[in-house]
Amino acid sequence: MGSDQELICQVDENDQIIGPCLRGEAHQMGLLHRSVHILVFNSDGELFLQKRAHTKDVNPGLWDTSAAGHVDFGESYEDSARRELKEELGIDYPEQFEPLFKMEASVDTGWEFIQVYQLTYDGVLQPEPHEIIDGRWFGLTELQTWIARGGEGLTPSFQLLWAKFCSI
Repeated sequence: MGSDQELICQVDENDQIIGPCLRGEAHQMGLLHRSVHILVFNSDGELFLQKRAHTKDVNPGLWDTSAAGHVDFGESYEDSARRELKEELGIDYPEQFEPLFKMEASVDTGWEFIQVYQLTYDGVLQPEPHEIIDGRWFGLTELQTWIARGGEGLTPSFQLLWAKFCSI
């Protein structure tokens, strides 16, 4: 679970590491930093979304990508994705991740470079109750309709990421 005191990677405009910074400072001061988002699909092609806990400091109570989080200082994007999957959904994923695309840091991403991964998983999910208050599988048509109707209840970052996903 993220805390304002956690050390994350501050980066420059080319996503090169400058050094550590506090998570809270990165958000308060608009420092460039890194995050990962993982899209977990099942073999039926449905996407698992999590509903963020009301105690989260960003987008509480909204539906978001399957798993996501900041890249800790000294951690690679892939190591971060592996850690977030384990922490948030209880998934141990030993294989190499399939990088899908990377989003550039901007005001719309909260100044985060976002590396997006996807995987197919049909095992049992164990959502972390302090982070996730609900979660379920969504059909892609259902998601498209939800977003076309304004996307109310979805995080802005998921909507941005989903638009890019649908364009590739």
